[in-house]
Amino acid sequence: MFRIIKSIVYIFVLYFAVQFIINNLGNNTVTKDSALSGFKDLNIKKDIGATVSDIYQDLRQTVNQLSSGMVEMPQTLPKEIQKKIPLKAPARQVYSVYNVEIGDSKAEVERHLGSPKRSSMNEYGLKWYAYHDHYQHFMMVMYDQYDKVVGLYTDQDLIASTNGIKLGSKKEDVRAKMGEPSTTIQKRMVLYKMQNNDEYDMFLLNGVYTTIFYDKHEGNTVTAIQLIDQNTEQQKTNIYTKASPELREGFEYQLFDLTNSSRLQHRLPILSWDQHVRDTAAKHSTDMAEHHYFDHTDPRGKSPFDRMADDHIQFNMAGENLAYGQFSSIFAHEGLMNSLGHRENILRNGYEFLGVGVAFNDQSQPYYTENYYAK
Repeated sequence: MFRIIKSIVYIFVLYFAVQFIINNLGNNTVTKDSALSGFKDLNIKKDIGATVSDIYQDLRQTVNQLSSGMVEMPQTLPKEIQKKIPLKAPARQVYSVYNVEIGDSKAEVERHLGSPKRSSMNEYGLKWYAYHDHYQHFMMVMYDQYDKVVGLYTDQDLIASTNGIKLGSKKEDVRAKMGEPSTTIQKRMVLYKMQNNDEYDMFLLNGVYTTIFYDKHEGNTVTAIQLIDQNTEQQKTNIYTKASPELREGFEYQLFDLTNSSRLQHRLPILSWDQHVRDTAAKHSTDMAEHHYFDHTDPRGKSPFDRMADDHIQFNMAGENLAYGQFSSIFAHEGLMNSLGHRENILRNGYEFLGVGVAFNDQSQPYYTENYYAK
């Protein structure tokens, strides 16, 4: 009897705590975490907005569980991580990914990796082909018109090099072995100056733009690598690629895959794509792009939870991540992972579904909205 009374009191306290937070704190439950990145000339802001308050999510979930007398069962974890694959030093380049190098043929790659799980448009006007086994050994490969590899990306332990740099290497070791990172990048006749950034370094090595991303929450160690053929990079004539429905969809699916790859590495269940909440996210991105604002609360005063409820999405827990101005899904994801609140959303246990909505403003700058939830 005492336990029942105690639970009722707990529910009562939590209920009024939630109502107080919702009614009195308003936008104060959303913290902004903005940082500059990109190119100084363009004044590109990374402005990775903030996650919605964890307090609301956690209290709401607790109230629901106590009220119903039920405790949510844990989701199924990913299947056992496969045995580490043997990696060999690259033969022609400084870096390789899963024994694939820039310049390899698509036929060679697919003899090694099998068929891709997805192909989607990227900012180079080409496609990223995603290869993985339930997000294990995740990597993306880009091919040119001759089916030669011109781009590679991974955030998993698939990096091999001739200089000993690999996933988990320290930033100071990278710079000690590779020198100072590039400070400029050329587009046609324009030389863009890159802004100082502590989240990644870019190097031009043997005709390959090599971007090494660092995880500042793991001691500034290597967390991912992107390799882009120099000619392919220079054929991209502007910093921002002209908006198109294909590019919008590509950024959305790429962010979804990148999120699941990160979750798998932290031994969390992978998320299912939800088209319904994707539409909710896309409407918010479009609203921000068209009305020139960047916030979880829209001009009508509606929160992410309000927008999801308006679209008849039922949830026990939910969250939202926003990003703006990154010129690709990869840079958006790596930036979110370095922002603590967003990282916590990406790696939150209990979520089941994710929908990503992207929209572009009149300068082709992308707005990214990620909506997470569980029923």
